Amino acid sequence: MKQIILIFLCLCCSIVFHEESFSQEYIVGEGDILEIRVYDNKELDTTVRVGGDGIISMPLLGPIKVGGMAVSAISSYIESLLADGYLLAPQVNVFVTEYRSKKVTILGQVNEPGLFELQGSITMLELISRAGGLTEDAGGLITIKRKTHIDEDQTKVITIEMEQLIERGEASLNIAIQDGDSIYVAKAGVFYVTGEVKKPGSYKHADNPTVLMAITLAGGLTDHGAAGRIGIIRKIDGKEVLLKNVTMEEPVLQDDVIVVPETYF
Repeated sequence: MKQIILIFLCLCCSIVFHEESFSQEYIVGEGDILEIRVYDNKELDTTVRVGGDGIISMPLLGPIKVGGMAVSAISSYIESLLADGYLLAPQVNVFVTEYRSKKVTILGQVNEPGLFELQGSITMLELISRAGGLTEDAGGLITIKRKTHIDEDQTKVITIEMEQLIERGEASLNIAIQDGDSIYVAKAGVFYVTGEVKKPGSYKHADNPTVLMAITLAGGLTDHGAAGRIGIIRKIDGKEVLLKNVTMEEPVLQDDVIVVPETYF
């Protein structure tokens, strides 16, 4: 419930901030309809659909390849072409009046994973919302595999830390989703508490837990728990190491096993 509320708040706070930037960052592709306006030259204004080869046709300039370019880049590109022997200091505005359908995949710890067909610009948080929100087991990392527009066979990997995106509201991480993106929401890691606690077991690793927080989640010590002799079994370089007599402020890592021994008396 906390995560759902945080997502809602982030969406409300960021929608105005991103509205203009999305249209500029949007990558144009086949089927998009563009409205192109040339300031003080209405005869050059045109509305065109991007062809399968990414090409549009413009008065004076003829065929121009714009597929795979951001909207802002197209404006600058057309300005440079018009300035090359046609107009003096042209000013060009490009608007997407109709978006093609995007296909993106989101898997992992969302309530409704799968393939989504989306129209227009959409942010990471909006996509998570459309996928039913995060599950209780969602971890701290989102991974995006994205095709490069230079070479469709190449992909780049983008990672986003969930805490910074949702809890800290880092607007720059609420990136625009692109056609063909493959997104994976990782499962949270766990740690274990055993020995003289009231509820031994495994617990979700979240919010940078300490030994004190871990023991609190486990219901606290029993009457026989030795608070001064708590140990942690931790994997270091592939080997299990016992950290003895740790303090209550000791950070707990993923896969740690916190061992609370019995008192001597």
